[in-house]
Amino acid sequence: MIGRRTFIGSSVAALLLATKGHTMEEVDPAQVYAIIGQMMAAPGKRDELIGYLAEGSAAMPGNLSYEIWRDKADENSIWITEVWTDEASHKASLGLPQVQEAIRKARPIIAGFGARAEVERAGV
Repeated sequence: MIGRRTFIGSSVAALLLATKGHTMEEVDPAQVYAIIGQMMAAPGKRDELIGYLAEGSAAMPGNLSYEIWRDKADENSIWITEVWTDEASHKASLGLPQVQEAIRKARPIIAGFGARAEVERAGV
């Protein structure tokens, strides 16, 4: 039986790759690294936070998909889904100048973090 996180993560990863013109067959599924995480903005700062994250996520080597989603039930919450060719690419992205700048700008308006899951494709 597949776990709920694995099923959700695989479905989201496949959907996101398809929207960028990729398929899971183009990458090694054993190496793909995917994350789903929740971030909370300070009250009234969600759109500003989304802007900083969007600026910082452009042209990251090894990134197959980086999507920011507004939580419909919480006006200050967002969900971020990331799909990478491998975990090393994700770790390397944290040192990119534009990512560092986005972190610097966003840090004062981040109120906290919620659920976070590293997920893998179920292969179905």
